[in-house]
Amino acid sequence: MSDVFGLLAGKWKNRKAGLPPGTLTVDPEAHTTTVRAFAYGPDNFIEKETLDLNEVEGLLHEWPVVWLDVVGLGDVEVVRKIGELFHLHRLALEDVTNVPQRPKIEPYEDHYFKVMRLVQKRENLYTEQISLFFGSNFVITFCERPSELLTPVRERLRAGRGRMRSGADYLAYVILDLVIDTFYPLLETFEDEIDELEDHVLTTRSRTIGNEIHQLKKQIIIARRAIAPLREEIIKLLGEDDELLQAETQVHLRDCLDHAAQISERLESHREVTAGLMDLHLTHVSNRMNDVMKVLTLIATIFIPLSFIAGIYGMNFDPAASPLNMPETKWFFGYPFALALMAVVAIVFLIYFHRKGWLSSDQPKDDDDE
Repeated sequence: MSDVFGLLAGKWKNRKAGLPPGTLTVDPEAHTTTVRAFAYGPDNFIEKETLDLNEVEGLLHEWPVVWLDVVGLGDVEVVRKIGELFHLHRLALEDVTNVPQRPKIEPYEDHYFKVMRLVQKRENLYTEQISLFFGSNFVITFCERPSELLTPVRERLRAGRGRMRSGADYLAYVILDLVIDTFYPLLETFEDEIDELEDHVLTTRSRTIGNEIHQLKKQIIIARRAIAPLREEIIKLLGEDDELLQAETQVHLRDCLDHAAQISERLESHREVTAGLMDLHLTHVSNRMNDVMKVLTLIATIFIPLSFIAGIYGMNFDPAASPLNMPETKWFFGYPFALALMAVVAIVFLIYFHRKGWLSSDQPKDDDDE
């Protein structure tokens, strides 16, 4: 989990202060940029694995909808050229190259700009920014690195199933819905980990359990930060009276809103559960410490009077000097008497502690209960 925060912090450090707004910068570790094109109408479809950007204008004139699938942000010139061809706002392009950005949906004069965060968990938490532009006849997606996320969308386009080959707004919705749906497996993973932690928090004495709870809580917070703003932005988008969004697409967007709200609420519930688990863990640790302290206190309490008795009989007074100077030290049974006195005192204390319930793990008894 710390690797995720380190990765995000490192990306922010790559941004240089003082640059004019709309300046495109590149992360030295960014993946090489590749552009794939999909152009389609209700009955036809073509796909270009590697696209020469000089072909874009021809595709826009020939086909009702063109989708540019851009993978990798290592080539700023390609991003700038795409922005010029589609008249994309430079501030939006800046957000594409300067990752990570807060999830959002921004309206411009003739297109919309979406920022989404893909959050998945394999061995560690994996997060990636996906930027999307869509207008009346085009969709452009920018992914940080090669991914299988959009493979189902490509396959549906090739097959022409349902409304996939309708407007650009529907394709933008499908991609948004796909990103939101990726949170459901993540929720199941979180729930499994929470169940496992609940089983172990009171039964194990592992010193790593607190760290595991803390790491899980941070992961849940990152996931919630990726979905909660998107929920708010979809509400704003549905409030727009725009011809770029068909009425049927708005119906589907409301379904996206419902899913985003459900995921956000479940993540918030998981966050509260992990916070409760941490409190329970700390309470359990405190109780174990109290048990240890109780045992040590009982031992000390028993030995205090024994030490007092031993201290008295260890004083070096001479009985020959005065009949008051410890005459029992001259007694034949003096030593057995001292040991017996110590044993009786210890037994009396143990009986008293037992009657109070202090020798068991149960709650101590009140005086009224006796």
